[in-house]
Amino acid sequence: MALAESGGHHIAFTEAARPWLKKCGEEEGFDVDYINNTAPVTEALLARYQLVLQLDFVPYGWKPEAMAAFKSYIEQGKGGWVGLHHATLLGEFDGYPMWPWFSDFMGKIRYKNYIPKFASATVHVEDKSHPCMKDVPESFVISKEEWYTWDRSPRQNVRVLASVDEASYSPASDVKMGDHPVIWTNERVAARNVYIFMGHGPDLLENKAFTTILRNAILWAAGK
Repeated sequence: MALAESGGHHIAFTEAARPWLKKCGEEEGFDVDYINNTAPVTEALLARYQLVLQLDFVPYGWKPEAMAAFKSYIEQGKGGWVGLHHATLLGEFDGYPMWPWFSDFMGKIRYKNYIPKFASATVHVEDKSHPCMKDVPESFVISKEEWYTWDRSPRQNVRVLASVDEASYSPASDVKMGDHPVIWTNERVAARNVYIFMGHGPDLLENKAFTTILRNAILWAAGK
């Protein structure tokens, strides 16, 4: 099940991801159903799916029943989860409070800042042994991304798979956080889960390193 944004400035990525996911599913043997709000999310709905793909969908404003169902799904390992980009927009946004449980799930972080004019940067794989990093080069370039910062590194609370080299930002930016993980998994919950920060623009679907990671993450988190 893909929880996908239906508007806003990430819609181009979401629309580009649809045919990519369809092709990936045909090759790997899975189907994708899409929803664009959390009203339908219940334990019964989630029980139908091996994986929830949070496709640039925010972690706030969820219906209470959806929050409870998702929390149970993750904590009890009823399925897997892959979150992209907007999934760590944690804080008070659009009149909604922060979801503390989701912040803990993401490594006890809160959104702080971003690079509004975008920058290219080099990402370094830190944990080549993880299945999500299979066939991924030790470092690769993301040509255009917003590069969020959070109030702290999640490293103490998650297993970091890759981080961005802030010294490689082009153009250079003062929006930095030092230790800057961008792909990680939280092994403190039962569900297989992977957060991938990148996910703003459709050009990412043409980046082989990114698509390899996304494919690996989907298959691993779904237990395939």
